[in-house]
Amino acid sequence: MDIAARPRAFVRVAGPDARDHLQNMVSNDVEALEVGDACPALLLTAKARLIAPLVVWRRGEDDFLLLTEPELAEAVQAQLVRMRFRARAEIEREEHDSVLVFGGDGIAGDFPGAVELLDSGLEPTMDEEELELRRIEAGVPRWGRELDERVLPAEAGLDRTHVSFTKGCYPGQEPIARLHYRGHVNRSLQVVELDDDTTVERVTSSATRPDGSVVALAYVRT
Repeated sequence: MDIAARPRAFVRVAGPDARDHLQNMVSNDVEALEVGDACPALLLTAKARLIAPLVVWRRGEDDFLLLTEPELAEAVQAQLVRMRFRARAEIEREEHDSVLVFGGDGIAGDFPGAVELLDSGLEPTMDEEELELRRIEAGVPRWGRELDERVLPAEAGLDRTHVSFTKGCYPGQEPIARLHYRGHVNRSLQVVELDDDTTVERVTSSATRPDGSVVALAYVRT
């Protein structure tokens, strides 16, 4: 079982209206989550620009924990508080230790083949370089590398993993749906070998395999 440290920030949303508030705010279908389930989601502006990628974990009937990047917790909390209006929901920061575990049970998040465990006491068996290689080979975008406030979710492939096209409205829903059903992105995030003939617009991450070959994530013109 491979274990890697996963720096995270955490925002708790709890109360009688917690589910409805999150359903109205994020891109995935929070109402479909059973207690104990989790899903990746996005918090977006009205123009569908990224505020933060999230994992939404329903840990109780009216108790949700949002997992996000350490530098984005303040923005997530502020946006949810600003749009709360009369919703009966507490929105507070929490502190936990998180690890990624490849194999086993835990919070299903945004890394294929892995779950997250909180406050487990498990020691990492992988270093940062090993995790980075696995992330790049899996095509998982990272905030500050592949993702920022200028990136459209569809460009990074997040419309396939973080978005429900059957749920109700949320900020950014109309541009997301319009692009999905009628539009076309001009670039897309792909896993590439740096020694092949693929023409890339911008390499965002790269790592060297044990055999010396180099794999990268890059935005490729479509």
